[in-house]
Amino acid sequence: MGLKSVLCAKIEMKANKDVFHDVFTNKPHHVSTMCPLHVQGCELLEGDFGSIGSKICWTYTLDGEKKISKQVIETIDHENKVLTLKEFEGDLVDKYDNWKITLHIETKGQIDLVCWTMEYERPNENVPELINLLDFIVSMSIAIDDHHVKMN
Repeated sequence: MGLKSVLCAKIEMKANKDVFHDVFTNKPHHVSTMCPLHVQGCELLEGDFGSIGSKICWTYTLDGEKKISKQVIETIDHENKVLTLKEFEGDLVDKYDNWKITLHIETKGQIDLVCWTMEYERPNENVPELINLLDFIVSMSIAIDDHHVKMN
């Protein structure tokens, strides 16, 4: 059994709060056009975009290196704006166990927040926390928000 970790980030959005949930649930293949420096592609491997159990493959660049992540959609809650993806193959599961990420949109007063929660296990203390990946996700979220603000 590994060392369990949970990393979270909440980013204030300027764009409509439905944008993130819709993009990552139904149109993840559009993410690469919104932030091409972060994500280079999202391919549907099995099922349909926006369906639980479907499998997708992300290609992205982290710390100057090309990476791949194959994920299965575990949870979609349209009412509460929640999406959970679990990696089953790729660069993360080569070092980390049980990696999954949850996207949740929440509103605090007049502020809409995109909330990311990563959960994973490190095999030992010598394997670093995924702070660089959390930074990547925050930067990607800001780029997507900026893209939508410029469109409107």
